[in-house]
Amino acid sequence: MSTGTSASASASEVMSDEFDRTAAWTEQVVAELGPGYAIPAACRGSGSPANLAWLAEALEVRADDRFLDAGAGLGGPAAWLAERFGVRPVLAEPMPRAAAASRRMFGLPGVVAWAEHLPFATGRFDVAWCLGVLCTTAGKASVLAELRRVLTPAGRLGLLVFVRTCSAPPPDAPAGNSFPGDGELAGLLEAAGFCPIQEIDAADLAAAPIPWRLRTDRVEAVLGERHRGDAAWKRVADQEERMGRLLARGDVAARLLHCVAV
Repeated sequence: MSTGTSASASASEVMSDEFDRTAAWTEQVVAELGPGYAIPAACRGSGSPANLAWLAEALEVRADDRFLDAGAGLGGPAAWLAERFGVRPVLAEPMPRAAAASRRMFGLPGVVAWAEHLPFATGRFDVAWCLGVLCTTAGKASVLAELRRVLTPAGRLGLLVFVRTCSAPPPDAPAGNSFPGDGELAGLLEAAGFCPIQEIDAADLAAAPIPWRLRTDRVEAVLGERHRGDAAWKRVADQEERMGRLLARGDVAARLLHCVAV
């Protein structure tokens, strides 16, 4: 973020703006625009249909799977999964307003909890996914260790991870983000007890369908019209611009991984 914004807000405040305050605003917009906007709006920043479909197919999701979405945000990916595969995911999301909004919008069971400290019994889930979370925490090893703990032996894990492709951390990274390199990610997975089975760059998959993009664009436009004067919205917009520049330059890449517990 810009120097002025960084000076006026801490990284934790910026992350709260991005993942909690904006979630509440998004719920309000969806309530006005209609339920057809809910899943696309709630997937903003966490997954396109092609990304979600690739992970779901790789993980061989079945309706009777005990499924965890760790760091679920507004619940869009979990709702997409429930709609298409008949599974009923459990959501864990640390931001209270995001967690409350996901329950109201989609009616899926969930808890307010950090992925580093999941309030579930060991071996509780057959499958889990964790989308865009590892790059937002310094506790990457703790997140992966908790995911391994709550999965059954040979449990399946899907990840969306923004990885650093440049040799040094980019100086203009969004506040609160820490992108692992490929080698670091591989080491973290091995240490936590996961074996990667498949991996793909999200950029190699199809773009979102036009109706999906039109809905997300409409939600984005309404949010901008309503909140562009708010300091919090400006900080969120700056975060998104910074991330966009990193992806455009190739300094960061979005990777999808299918792993199994070993």
